[in-house]
Amino acid sequence: MTESSSFRTPLAGWHESHGGRMVEFAGWQMPVQYASIVEEHVATRTAAGMFDVSHMGRLAVSGPQAHDWLESLLTRRVADMDVGRVRYTLVTCADEPSAILDDALICREADAAAGGPRFSLVVNASNRERVVAWLHGRLPAAGVQLVDRTLETAMIAVQGPKAIDIVCGQCTAADAARIRTLRTYTATTAAVAGAAALVGRTGYTGEDGVEIVVAAADAVRVWEAVHAAGAPHGLRACGLGARDTLRLEAGMPLYGHELLPDSDPFAIGLDLAVQMTHADGSPRAFPGASRFRRLREAAAGRVRVGLVCAVKRPAREGAMVLRDGVEVGRVTSGSYCPTLGAAASMALVDREAALPGTAVDVLIRDAVQPARVVPLPFYLRPRG
Repeated sequence: MTESSSFRTPLAGWHESHGGRMVEFAGWQMPVQYASIVEEHVATRTAAGMFDVSHMGRLAVSGPQAHDWLESLLTRRVADMDVGRVRYTLVTCADEPSAILDDALICREADAAAGGPRFSLVVNASNRERVVAWLHGRLPAAGVQLVDRTLETAMIAVQGPKAIDIVCGQCTAADAARIRTLRTYTATTAAVAGAAALVGRTGYTGEDGVEIVVAAADAVRVWEAVHAAGAPHGLRACGLGARDTLRLEAGMPLYGHELLPDSDPFAIGLDLAVQMTHADGSPRAFPGASRFRRLREAAAGRVRVGLVCAVKRPAREGAMVLRDGVEVGRVTSGSYCPTLGAAASMALVDREAALPGTAVDVLIRDAVQPARVVPLPFYLRPRG
């Protein structure tokens, strides 16, 4: 896709007028950084970072059969989700390898008494069109409506230790109180800077914060209000570069890197995304369930680990991991990590090389460099 044919988020003009360096990413024009990736990363860890994540796919699922339909398709249970609950799930298409279409967030927005049930599904930008096509192909003749709301909405992530206070300052007292009481992976409706929004206590940085979905027409107003309120407290607009280093430090997988179509979710630490039974203990049926049962019982193949390198030059995706000169794995993501003050990578390695403290080597630009295996995540935010 050429730049001229890329999608533009409702905030693209703001990014361009405020120094955002725009790149094509997953078919969208997105800011990779404004000034310094390190400065944006540190601002998010110490104060707040603000990210345009409108490129992520946002799908609305409603209708009297929506509940049962989603329960039959997703790897995470939907049947026991309360209104306002958000869960991390996988979207799978078959009981064979190369069957994981995406990872996603599912939110139950309303129940039958409020005109529902109504759900929203957030998927990766690079996978949106194929996920939508696959879901459309499995719609029943009646009872479920699926609408791709990506282009008519915007999504803004505000992350960091000051994020909740900054966002709540743009809400009524009642809405602010409700947002403050949200637990992680829950959501509520609220008005942010006067705009109707769905506010979820979710994110992709390892920090506390929220993701805000608003109508496209309200995006600039909400962004500017939150940005103006947060700037005196250290908030910075951030691009894709800082978003990637933050999620790497937090040990969060990225589709196409740690998570692949043929991945074993149990080997890469995504057990939480797969629920093989209903709440009563009976087996669930969803695309890929039989394969996942076999994988869970086999405990075979390479597992995901963290690597910290002895040099500041990071091992990038595809770099070989060696032990005693023999390949034992491959790097899936890597970067210099500002919070750690070191280069770190995630890798898939043989199980016998996965024990924390294991000494390995990584091949960085044809040079062998020492590294050690460490537990994930690299970074855990302070709790208090």
